[in-house]
Amino acid sequence: MQHYPLLEPMSHYDPINWQNPEFGDDAELPFTQADVFDAAARFQRFAPYLAKAFPETSATHGVLTSPLISIDAMQQQLEQVADTPIPGHVFLKADSMLPISGSIKSRGGIYEVLKFAEKIAMQETHLTYADDYAVLASPAYHRLFAHYGIMVGSTGNLGLSIGMAAASFGFQTTVHMSVDARQWKKELLRKNGVTVVEHNDSVSVAIAQGREEAAKDPHTYFIDDEGSRDLFLGYSVAGIELQKQLADNGIYPSKQSPVFVYLPTGVGGSPSGVSFGLQMMMPEGIYPVFAEPTHVPSVTLGMMTHLYDQINVMDLGMDGKTVADGLAVPKSSKIAGRVMRTLLYGSHTFDDDDIYRYLTMLADTQDIRVEPSAAAGFTAIVPTVQQFADQNVLKNATHIVWATGGKLVPADEMQRYYDKGQQLLADWA
Repeated sequence: MQHYPLLEPMSHYDPINWQNPEFGDDAELPFTQADVFDAAARFQRFAPYLAKAFPETSATHGVLTSPLISIDAMQQQLEQVADTPIPGHVFLKADSMLPISGSIKSRGGIYEVLKFAEKIAMQETHLTYADDYAVLASPAYHRLFAHYGIMVGSTGNLGLSIGMAAASFGFQTTVHMSVDARQWKKELLRKNGVTVVEHNDSVSVAIAQGREEAAKDPHTYFIDDEGSRDLFLGYSVAGIELQKQLADNGIYPSKQSPVFVYLPTGVGGSPSGVSFGLQMMMPEGIYPVFAEPTHVPSVTLGMMTHLYDQINVMDLGMDGKTVADGLAVPKSSKIAGRVMRTLLYGSHTFDDDDIYRYLTMLADTQDIRVEPSAAAGFTAIVPTVQQFADQNVLKNATHIVWATGGKLVPADEMQRYYDKGQQLLADWA
């Protein structure tokens, strides 16, 4: 507490804005650009399979992609509410619209399932890298995969993506879900033949339980949200996708044209994977900013203290509770903070009420619906802009809010989110 003054307000659930003093320093990273391209190639090999197993991806020929949407009306509303100009242009990276799981987890979660399926198929059959992977959807492969299991611990969306993908291959699939997980996510998994084990505890406990259970069976593969390299690299492929989308909009990141990317952060795997991928594709001008709930600022806490996954928000006496189920993770992943040590520009913590306000604002201004955690990035734009004494630096800035989930949320639940946000906006006014 004495060494890091921001821990005091953090422990009292006050929103904080932390600038990373090591941003931009030289560092040796555990991954390379080649790792990102390897992951992208694997997604490409599996595209025919995905197009066949998930018809919703047939329009993109099995490529998992989401749009980059200019949100001018939302930008104007943000400026009005905050009474602060936002120099530059605001976009939404709508991973909330990704196929299969309707969230960013369609990147990392599905990727790790694909990699495991490829490994089993290569070991047990004559599949080659040059084959049409649509063959993996055949009954013969389904019978093969049924001899293997996949297990994961999750607050919701990761379990959803892994469960849907693994079940499509025929793997015996089990998802350990924390107390924060939404009921509809559990029901959707069960409907797809996935075994859901419910825990009346945090996601860290659900992960530990899943890890322990998977270790008893040599045919069961455990996907570890707290330390998986493959999850991380699945997310990193988004860097290739966004580079092209930015170029299509005439945006080429540089010091003169900075691109700020606002990412909701739970355990930290997906935002750090995305940030790494962006840095590998565009080494100059990318400024990742993490957004975390005031009650669960696990990655900010770990990075600020350099204790990373060795410190838990509960060590500060915090309750770890948030309505943003995907962000309800009391300690960061083993990978996130260490990789982001020099790549993260900063982070912002927010009150839960704010994400309801922003999701309603987004629906009203742009007719786009997202789940509460997916609106987290909006909370960080104004605090980030206000750090610059010279606003001219930002005249060519691009602000990208990463909307991480929402497509599969049932209509009645989405309406409740919207109504709550409307009520809170009225209080704001």
